[in-house]
Amino acid sequence: MNKSALNNILLLTTAFIWGAGFVGQRAGMEFIEPLTFNCVRSFLGAFSLLFLIIIFKIKKGPNRKMNKWEERRYMFKAGILCGLALFFASSIQQIGMVYTSASKAGFISSMYIIIVPIISIFLKKKIPSTVWLGVILGAFGLYFLCAAGVKEGGISAVGFGDILIMVSAFLYSIHILVIDYFAPKVDSVKLSCVQFFVVGLVSIIPVFIFETPVLEKIVECRWALLFTGVVSCGIAYTLQIVAQKNTNPAIASLLLSFESVFAVLTGYLILHEVLTLKEILGCILMFAAVIIAQIKNKQPSSKCC
Repeated sequence: MNKSALNNILLLTTAFIWGAGFVGQRAGMEFIEPLTFNCVRSFLGAFSLLFLIIIFKIKKGPNRKMNKWEERRYMFKAGILCGLALFFASSIQQIGMVYTSASKAGFISSMYIIIVPIISIFLKKKIPSTVWLGVILGAFGLYFLCAAGVKEGGISAVGFGDILIMVSAFLYSIHILVIDYFAPKVDSVKLSCVQFFVVGLVSIIPVFIFETPVLEKIVECRWALLFTGVVSCGIAYTLQIVAQKNTNPAIASLLLSFESVFAVLTGYLILHEVLTLKEILGCILMFAAVIIAQIKNKQPSSKCC
């Protein structure tokens, strides 16, 4: 298996974990408030990765041109920037979901598949025409996947929650591009660990200003927190960083947007939710989008990204 195919599998695995993680996130919201949930699960993700680093004695990153102190300084710089982008993106998304439907939020959130290529143009990254075609198909696929929730009031009925979700989609795009910049230069597990410590630490102040965390409720929410913290944060985000080392960010965003597909499929398999014809069509379009976008990988020009 070549490296490109392996990276694609890792990104799809990440999307699957995130999609399945919606079950845990929805369950968690029944016990604690959104910023508290993000704060606790981020610390769980960070400590699980710290444990992994200690057990496997991960000492050095891939950049051998730096000495130990330069490497640590660069690692913390990368972790802080990635963490801040993730903090604002995930926090604003969670708050936005209070004011809009989950399906509508899922559609708007996944629009980073369009935002990332557009931002990439300004960063002078070449986006092949096949990727653009995949992005367009993917956007239509996401619309059909979420059509049931969007049709309530119509997509044109933009509310406060929808605006927050769109802002979070833009910030998730920034997060993907920041990782695209730093991932080839640092150790993936350490970067992910620092990133989640930053999210957890930055979350503490707004948690105590805007919310009222209750220890008993957090304990009641332990299973949802453990899954979304250790698996969705610790494992999935690390897989994302590993896979993005040699992956075009536009393709990475397209593969990660499969989160919506897997959310629908896991809902069907686990919660026995019925798949509509539009949702099935949406899944087909998403799969077609990824296949078309991958055609360019065999062309040498793709290495510029």
